[in-house]
Amino acid sequence: MRPRVAVAMSGGVDSSVAAALLVKAGYEVIGLMLRLWSENGTSDHNRCCAPAAVLLARRVAAQLGIPFHVLDAREPFFRSVVGFFVAGFADGSTPNPCLECNRLIRWGYLRDHALGLGAKILATGHYARVEPRDGQLRLLKAADLEKDQSYVLSVLDEEDLVQSLFPVGDLTKAQVRELARTLGLPVADRPDSQDLCFLPDSDYRPFLAGRMPRVFQPGPIVTRAGQMLGEHSGLAGYTIGQRKGIRVSWSQPLYVLEKDPTHNALVVGPAAELERQSLCTSQVHWVNVAPRQGLLRAQVKIRYKAPAMPADVQLLPGGGCRVHFDLPVRGIAPGQAAVMYQDDCCLGYGLIEPEAPRACS
Repeated sequence: MRPRVAVAMSGGVDSSVAAALLVKAGYEVIGLMLRLWSENGTSDHNRCCAPAAVLLARRVAAQLGIPFHVLDAREPFFRSVVGFFVAGFADGSTPNPCLECNRLIRWGYLRDHALGLGAKILATGHYARVEPRDGQLRLLKAADLEKDQSYVLSVLDEEDLVQSLFPVGDLTKAQVRELARTLGLPVADRPDSQDLCFLPDSDYRPFLAGRMPRVFQPGPIVTRAGQMLGEHSGLAGYTIGQRKGIRVSWSQPLYVLEKDPTHNALVVGPAAELERQSLCTSQVHWVNVAPRQGLLRAQVKIRYKAPAMPADVQLLPGGGCRVHFDLPVRGIAPGQAAVMYQDDCCLGYGLIEPEAPRACS
C-alpha cells in the first residue's frame, strides 16, 4: 500500500480525476474540501464550496470509495486571503488573492489538517508538474501550457513539493474530461472555477466600497506631465491598462498608467506610455535555493495569463530583484506577481513594486 494522500476536492473535474488517478495507483486516499468565507455569509456560498459543489465532491468520493471531510476554513480564509485583497487595494496595488490562498490556506491550513489525519502528501487538481533535477525537486510547467498553473504555485518551496502531488499535471484538459467520462464521474462537463471565489460576481467594486469607502474617494485624473484632465471616482475602481470608463476627453485614447494613493491621483496617458522595460519586486520567494550569481537570464510572467518574456534578472541586496526585459512589456501592475522561469522550471516570484525602476537600480 502506498502512503496515505489527502486530495483537495472542489467538486470540479480536475480534483475529482486527481483523486481517481491516485486510487487507481494504489494510494490510500482521503478527500478533503474547504468551506471558505463568502461576502454574503450563509445566504450566498463561496463559489468554490457551494452546496452543489459539496454534493458533487461527496458523490465522487463515494463512487471512489474514499473518506470525505469538509473543513471549516472561513475564518482563516477571511483573515489571510480577503484581508490581503482589501489591503492591496488600499495601498493602490492590484493583489492576486490566489497566491495567498495557496500559500496560507491550501499549503497551510488544509495541509495541517491532512497531516493530522495521517496523510503524508497533499494532492490537488492543479496543472503543474514536480520532478527531480540536478539533485533538487523542481516545480515545472504543466504539459498543457494553456492550463498551466505553476504561476500561482510559485509560492511553494522544495519542502512543500516533497509533500505534494499534481496528478493531472501531465494531462491536457481534454484528456482530464475524457478520463472523467470514462470513469463515469458526474463532474466531467462541470465548468472551470473562477477567480475571486468569495464574491458573487466578478465586480469587486461594491465589496470594496462597503468595507473600505476611502478607496472610492474622488480625486484628480492627471497625465505624467501633471496636467489635470478630470476627476476619478476612486482609485480602487481602476486597473492598470484600463481604457473604458476614464471619461475624459483627449486627442487620443487614454489608458490607466499608474495609481498614486499618496495624492489620490489617477495617472493616464496614451497606449505607448503603458510600455515599460523594467520593474522591481519585493523580496523574492525562491522555490529552490536562491541563485548565487547576481544576474541571471530568465523568462518572466507579470500576470497569470501573460506570456513569459525573456529578461535579465538582477538580484538586489535587500532580497528583491530588478527585471529588465529584452523588449518593452505592457501593463505592469504593482501588487501582481512577477514569476520567473528558466524554460519549463519555475524559479520563484516577487511582488511587483510601485516604484519606478530607477528607484531600485
